[in-house]
Amino acid sequence: MYQSLTRETLLPAVTSLCAQDSLMNSLVEEFGPPPLWQRTQSLETLIHVVLEQKVSLASAKAVMLRVKKLAPTLSPMEFLAVPESALREAGVSERKVSYCRSIAEAMVSGELDLKALRRCSNDEVMQSLTRIRGIGPWTAGVYLLMAMRRSDAWASGDRALVVSYAQCTGTKDIPSYPELDDIAKRWAPYRSVAARVLWHAYLSRTAQ
Repeated sequence: MYQSLTRETLLPAVTSLCAQDSLMNSLVEEFGPPPLWQRTQSLETLIHVVLEQKVSLASAKAVMLRVKKLAPTLSPMEFLAVPESALREAGVSERKVSYCRSIAEAMVSGELDLKALRRCSNDEVMQSLTRIRGIGPWTAGVYLLMAMRRSDAWASGDRALVVSYAQCTGTKDIPSYPELDDIAKRWAPYRSVAARVLWHAYLSRTAQ
């Protein structure tokens, strides 16, 4: 069974991460432990993450609320029954309409079985998800982090993570995504905890 974070295990994992990394320890001392931030293992979550690609979280949430009015349960079949024109009127770009439909179609055909992914390793989950059109490494990584809550997942390509790392280390130049991916290796086996710490620091600084 692959380790997933829960409300009971998050704080011990944060403590273990802080014991092995001084940067993480200083951030937790300054901003406190991060929230768990969890989402359901569902088409709804995958669609929401696709909508978050390259836009603000607030903008994606607003569009998601309109999509939910069109397909309240967001089952694959219900979503596919929504006219593409209605999705575009709700604020979903033509490309993202295509992406979301390809994910729903993969679930209907059996190509993508979200329940079966629970028995898979992180690498296997990433391979299964990124085979589907519209799901790249970032989307798959966020799904692993937020929905499956794996303790050592990482959202490669996340803008907030690289910006937060630069802010927290006083680095003048924001690292590239591959550079931060390499840095993140030192946070194993708690990379998803480190991501939450960096996101929490980023959001806390933004709110100040």
